[in-house]
Amino acid sequence: MTKADIVNEISKDLGVEKRMVQEIVDAFMESVRNSLSENNNVYLRGFGSFIIKKRATKVARNISKNTTITIPEHNIPAFKPAKSFAAKVK
Repeated sequence: MTKADIVNEISKDLGVEKRMVQEIVDAFMESVRNSLSENNNVYLRGFGSFIIKKRATKVARNISKNTTITIPEHNIPAFKPAKSFAAKVK
């Protein structure tokens, strides 16, 4: 399912213009992005959490040049579904 599919489905279910739903979905995603970029997790009860995971420094290999490189510590965004959400998917 794409973002356009989500907009179409919400628009059809609620009877709201697609343009308005598109703006709301974009605003929601931007809000989540901004929170995560400021190292704040986003908790949506009954759905799940958008969290920041810390990756430790590690040594990797560049196979084409046959050298080792050090990948510095960094943060990545992750999603952890709520128990009720995960149970419904199973």
